[in-house]
Amino acid sequence: MIGLKEKYNTEVIPKMMEKFGYKNRMAVPKIEKVVINTGFGKMIAGKGSDEKKKMINAILEDLTLITGQKPVLTKARKSVSGFKIRRGMEIGAMVVLRKKMMFDFLERLINITLPRSRDFEGIDPKSVDKSGNLTVAIKEHISFFEILPERIKNIFGLEFTVITTAKDKEQGLKLLRLIGFPIKK
Repeated sequence: MIGLKEKYNTEVIPKMMEKFGYKNRMAVPKIEKVVINTGFGKMIAGKGSDEKKKMINAILEDLTLITGQKPVLTKARKSVSGFKIRRGMEIGAMVVLRKKMMFDFLERLINITLPRSRDFEGIDPKSVDKSGNLTVAIKEHISFFEILPERIKNIFGLEFTVITTAKDKEQGLKLLRLIGFPIKK
């Protein structure tokens, strides 16, 4: 089985050049980076400080297992009393993957995780924005094979954004489909 980067170079580039009439291989859109993030503000709101720390550490550990890279904590920009969130409170985590780590993650996502996730019938084409970037949410992080469901106390959702250099939605959709994303017709 060929890797995703190899597939991009041998199959995707020639097909994109043929379809959109690119004169140069360097003009063909490519995947620039993948951003994975999760929000856990609701889960930790109203908890004691020790409980918050344990919960945040468990989430960061799981994100590290999934991505192979240490996540960065994101903080609340403003206070929201209804959600018991104060400004500066840690309410999320994110990871930015590039190059080899990105291709490894995308391979696992396309071939293993998405087919394993519950009630998955394909990615809606509306998930691709006008710039050709794909944003998809996964409700349960336990669909990643790196996570052992037996030791999980809290299940959280993830959102990943695949950022491409495509100029419009049509080019982005074609690129993502050729790479192997299960996007509905």
